[in-house]
Amino acid sequence: MSAAPRHWAAINEVSFVAGMRLLFWIFRVLGRWPFRVLLYPVLCWYLLTSGRARRVSTAYLARVDAYAPVPRLGVLRHFAAFADSILDKMLLWGGQYDVDSVTLHGVDGFNRMLAAGRGGLLICSHFGNLELCRVLSRRRPDVKLTVLVHTRHAQAFNRMLARLNPDSELNLMQVTELTAATAMLLAERVGRGELVVIAGDRVPVSRRPRVALADFLGAPAAFPIGPYVLASALRCPVYLLFSLQRPGGGAELHFELFRETLHLPREARDAALAALAADYAGRLQHYCVQAPLQWFNFYDFWHLPKQDTSDAPG
Repeated sequence: MSAAPRHWAAINEVSFVAGMRLLFWIFRVLGRWPFRVLLYPVLCWYLLTSGRARRVSTAYLARVDAYAPVPRLGVLRHFAAFADSILDKMLLWGGQYDVDSVTLHGVDGFNRMLAAGRGGLLICSHFGNLELCRVLSRRRPDVKLTVLVHTRHAQAFNRMLARLNPDSELNLMQVTELTAATAMLLAERVGRGELVVIAGDRVPVSRRPRVALADFLGAPAAFPIGPYVLASALRCPVYLLFSLQRPGGGAELHFELFRETLHLPREARDAALAALAADYAGRLQHYCVQAPLQWFNFYDFWHLPKQDTSDAPG
């Protein structure tokens, strides 16, 4: 790329959200098909004016294509899938999404954990629509979520969700970097049987992020070690959570037990963290190959940052 790589948190989505706000109004007045017809001019304008996003999507899809064929007009369709996911988020928080159409997979063990009053850690990704998890949890009073986020780069979209439903901000915790104080607070919540949700596919917002390198779609990429350091501190079950949009309509939530409990050894700690990151990267790759257009990380994911080898909170 001719331009210097940018951290994901520096990418602002104001122009894209402005177009989506207009399209959401069209959807509410005319329905989904007129929305789709008018979506593509908005997408074409966005792609013409957002060369960086266009380039990173092209690079990502080229990597996926080595494992599974990418549809024609892949970049345009990639952003169309992203727009669809944004529409679904707005419909979810606006009370217009059919949550009964969501299929749950691998949820039996997860439900047993909750029934026993145990809390847990959910490691998610920017694959599909994870807002489904938050909305579905509101239908079960026994499920309490704390979602760790860094949303300064997405303030326009979050303000729009808050206008649709003020509850969309209720269970978010802004975390730029995991600290010992944050870990203690989260341990108290898990001890009460609550769930903590953290993304496993975005590096921390710092100059020297604590990361581990893992092979992902044929090349080394940086993955945060924070989820595994936090899991070791919480000493609770760890699940992976992936959301998948079905081609014929409807969505799926996949729960996968990652570790029943996780303890990082004093010796060979870096190797243990690298192995955990590699296991996570393998599962993320599995879903990216299944549905290439549903991973929405529009930055140079394979750009390797300067690393901090320390993994202690703080």
